[in-house]
Amino acid sequence: MPNDVKAVVSAITLVVAAVLAYWSKSPVHHDLATIVMVTAVFMVIAMWIFPEAGVKKGDIKKLK
Repeated sequence: MPNDVKAVVSAITLVVAAVLAYWSKSPVHHDLATIVMVTAVFMVIAMWIFPEAGVKKGDIKKLK
């Protein structure tokens, strides 16, 4: 995934998590706001650290 796409997805993820965590009439219990934010930050960090799953050029042999 290109870095500009990762940056946009990261920003959207953190904004949505912040809105969910601090929305006063949310059905989410107020104690879970911290869990929501920690999970969102973990997902963003994991997206930047771990590479995408993919196939290398020499891994697939052409079928004849």
